[in-house]
Amino acid sequence: MYVDSHCHLDRINIEKLNTSLTGLVDAAVERGVHKILCVSIDLEQFEQMATSVAPFPQVYLSAGVHPLHVDEQPYDEQRLRLAASRNRVVAIGETGLDYYYSKEHIDAQHESFAGHLRLAGELGLPVIVHTRDAREDTLKLIDQYGNTESAGVLHCFTESLQMAQAALEMNYMISFSGIITFKNAEELRDVVRAVPLDKLLIETDSPYLAPVPYRGKQNQPAYVVEVAQCVADLKGVSVEEVAEVTRNNFYRLFSRAQG
Repeated sequence: MYVDSHCHLDRINIEKLNTSLTGLVDAAVERGVHKILCVSIDLEQFEQMATSVAPFPQVYLSAGVHPLHVDEQPYDEQRLRLAASRNRVVAIGETGLDYYYSKEHIDAQHESFAGHLRLAGELGLPVIVHTRDAREDTLKLIDQYGNTESAGVLHCFTESLQMAQAALEMNYMISFSGIITFKNAEELRDVVRAVPLDKLLIETDSPYLAPVPYRGKQNQPAYVVEVAQCVADLKGVSVEEVAEVTRNNFYRLFSRAQG
């Protein structure tokens, strides 16, 4: 039984796939993907996202504002706190820093990330962290404002082994997406080999970054199986072991998901 620890069901173009949200979830279940975490990037759309997945008890939620949205949605603790109290919300985020696409709003990114980290610590919830080209500042803010007990995950990891090791020392997990199946991702595959399996999560980040052999198509939770298989190949273990350990890791990190 697999878990897709990070996707955006509300961002998948179901009409283009000639299916429905029910069809997407059913397709995942048919491949053994029985739990899905639908991740918020925008509090403006949070209620709509929560309502759309409400019929599916196997889908959990997070609440947060992506760093590329902070210019239009500055940090609002009261609003985030309210969203985090919603049924089936098991994490804060995704939040973090992105200097690759946006260096224009760095101060707002820092304020938002720090606020998400503080509130997550207060609520005892893990944080889902997006980081791109901001290694030093990401780790610095986690160290300064984060809670090592509730911790969190660096999702869709594409950074260095050194950053992964620093995050692991702060009790964070590392999550890998379909990028690890890409032909030009050998350095990232080295990181997968080095990260202990009991500190590792798998995800799709749907609808983005579909793994080989679906690259170029819209991604969906069913395809987390390909990510699991790649991890298994790199680790020299069975895909069943990867599924079991990453599922246990998911429940250990996102403890509210067990309720």
